[in-house]
Amino acid sequence: MRKLILGFYVSLDGKSADADNGIRDVMMSIDDPEQEKYFVDQLWDAGAFLMGRNTYEIMAGYWPNSDHPSAKAMNEIPKVVFSRTLTSADEWPETRIASGDTAEEIAKLKAEPGKDLVAAGGTEFMHSLIKLGVVDEYRLWVLPAATGKGAALFPELDQPVNLRLVKSTAFASGVLELVYTTAD
Repeated sequence: MRKLILGFYVSLDGKSADADNGIRDVMMSIDDPEQEKYFVDQLWDAGAFLMGRNTYEIMAGYWPNSDHPSAKAMNEIPKVVFSRTLTSADEWPETRIASGDTAEEIAKLKAEPGKDLVAAGGTEFMHSLIKLGVVDEYRLWVLPAATGKGAALFPELDQPVNLRLVKSTAFASGVLELVYTTAD
């Protein structure tokens, strides 16, 4: 069975890379070829890239014409956009729409053969996956900046999510990758 890995860029104070808090600008300003290669290699290991509709609309307008080091992987790996309103995902090759119940759609994807699933982008979508309890691994990319505002990594929860650190990787730029699995 495939795992669902949640990839998330956060500030040192645990805020997401929202467009309005400056963390996305910090993320885009970091020049670290070693970290970029590491990230792209991980993209190629994804069996599918999962996202919500808002993230899809932004990425579908960017990646197909980008020369960014991640572009080839982002354009070629299969993608699944979760939306009950989209009727077509033709703007970005290798993309299909999952319009059913999110937990059921995730269960189907996990049961398919292939490499692990990676979900990224869109705080609302990430929060829904966390609340549903379908995340098997958290891959947090901690950026060397604090914002003091923005959406928290974790939504308000009915009960704690117990995690176990399984890997940490530090990069010269100050970016830190922390990989946690659910402790249950």
